[in-house]
Amino acid sequence: MEPGAWSPLLMPKKGKSLERYLRMSQMPTLWCPGCGHGNIARGMLQAFDELHLNLDQTVVIGGIGCSGRTPFYSNTNAMHTTHGRALAFGTGIKMANPDLTVVATMGDGDTAAIGGNHFIHSCRRNIDITAIVFNNSIYGMTGGQFAPTTPQDKKSSTTVYGNIDEPFDIAELAMAAGASFVARTTTFDFQDTTELIKKGIQHHGFSVVEIITQCPTYYGKINKLGNAVDMLEYEKDMTFPEEDEPIDWKELSGQMPLGIFREEQRSEYTDRYRELRESQKSKTDVT
Repeated sequence: MEPGAWSPLLMPKKGKSLERYLRMSQMPTLWCPGCGHGNIARGMLQAFDELHLNLDQTVVIGGIGCSGRTPFYSNTNAMHTTHGRALAFGTGIKMANPDLTVVATMGDGDTAAIGGNHFIHSCRRNIDITAIVFNNSIYGMTGGQFAPTTPQDKKSSTTVYGNIDEPFDIAELAMAAGASFVARTTTFDFQDTTELIKKGIQHHGFSVVEIITQCPTYYGKINKLGNAVDMLEYEKDMTFPEEDEPIDWKELSGQMPLGIFREEQRSEYTDRYRELRESQKSKTDVT
């Protein structure tokens, strides 16, 4: 192998068992062979382990679609919600008990299509939820239709001649809407997956961790991108690490930067609500 060339042998080995974080009765998963969602799920559970989260105080919420199955496999409090509404349910849970760790696992359609309104308002409110976006650029579970993130000219079952829509950049959308932590990586860059999810959970505010993931069954096949290993190479080729210099988003020529794009401390929504409630309670007690 040439120096610097990538090989599947360089991917992380199995490592520490995470069975205590899994609902073993739900195994095996329904994800297709080669799907990157399993990598993301492992990265998430590894983050839980390294942060020593109390599973009884952790909630994993999913919407509809391939990513929406993640809560089924997580040995935490879990909720399988309607399409695009994971953040709406998560907001209710966090408001009812702000001490819970709330993680929403969402697909690109969940995030930027039917769930787009919930997404931008969660960013705006800066509520302490970690949104993990499984971005495979397609609707994988329902037949391979094009998604809000499908690149221009790429094919799907509903854009057989190529997509003419401009795709959403989820990280850019999150920053524009006001999320206080925004990061992106890929399933190729597996080591970064756990680290960024950990940072998102530790951040006190709304965190968006977008992960580019492969769908060899639909997106890869119809676009002739090869098998899962080939698609990992594709992920590597279509992305680049963020440098210290500011990104000119309009000159990326189809490539996507990776890294942490924003990490700032701002007042968090449930904190503001608690302060408002206490201030009104004190006024009532005085009278």
